[in-house]
Amino acid sequence: MHNLFTIVKETNHIVRVELTNGQKHNPLSLELIISLTKALKQISSQDKVKVIIISSEGPGFSAGHDLVELRENKNNKEFFKTLFNECSNLMQTIMTLPQPVIAEVCGIAAAAGCQLVASCDLAVASEQSSFMTPGVNIGLFCSTPMVAVSRNLSRKKIMEMLLTGEKLNAADAVQYGLVNYSVPLDQLQMRTLNLAKLIASKPVSTVKIGKEAFYKQVEMPVGEAYNYTSEVMAQNMMEIDAHEGISAFLEKRNPRWNE
Repeated sequence: MHNLFTIVKETNHIVRVELTNGQKHNPLSLELIISLTKALKQISSQDKVKVIIISSEGPGFSAGHDLVELRENKNNKEFFKTLFNECSNLMQTIMTLPQPVIAEVCGIAAAAGCQLVASCDLAVASEQSSFMTPGVNIGLFCSTPMVAVSRNLSRKKIMEMLLTGEKLNAADAVQYGLVNYSVPLDQLQMRTLNLAKLIASKPVSTVKIGKEAFYKQVEMPVGEAYNYTSEVMAQNMMEIDAHEGISAFLEKRNPRWNE
C-alpha cells in the first residue's frame, strides 16, 4: 500500500498496480516515479507473478508530470535532470521486466502519462480515453514522451500530436498502434484481466525470452536482428517448455508447463 498507488493481487499470477491520486489525474511526481519503479521491480522479482497491470483511479489515467512540482522547481535544473532521468528509468524498467506489462487506460493519458502507456507492452483503453502530448501548449515540448510514443505510432502521426498538442481518441489510438483494444468503460477491467489471464496461461520461460528478444531486435538492422534472434531461438529450444510444447502438440494433448 502506498499513498499514490495500491498493489492488488488479481490472481496467483497477475498483479495490478493502481494509481490512486485520481482527483489530480495521477500526476507523475518524482516521488511517484521513484516509488513506482521500485514497486515494479519488487513485484517482478516474485516467482509466481506472470503479468503486471498498471491502472488508475478515474477519471483519467495520468495527466503527465506534476505541473505544480515543475513550477516550484522552476530555477532548479538539477531537479529537472533528476526528474526526467528517473522517469526515463521507469519507462525502461517496464520494458526490461521479464513479465509483460499491460496499461489499463480509463481516461486521459497526457504527456508522460501517454509515455507510460506507450512504454507498456500492451494497452487496453476505454472508449472515452484520449491520448496527447500537449507540452507544446505550455512551452515544454514532450521530448522524453516522444521516445516511447514514436516507437508505437507512425512518424507523421506522432509529429502531428507533438506539434499541435491535440488529442488522439481511443479508436484512432487503436488504428495507429498506440493501444491494442478500445472497449466500453464498464468492460475495461474485465477485458484487461482476460488478456492478462490469456498471457499468464503461456509458459513463463518462453514469454520472458520473447519479451527480451523483441525489444533488443526491434532497434537492430535486419541482418543483425536475424543473427541475434536465430541464436535466441536455438537457446529457446534448449528450454524444458519448448520440449514439452512440441511433444504435447505432436501427441495431441494439453502441455504441462514448467512453473
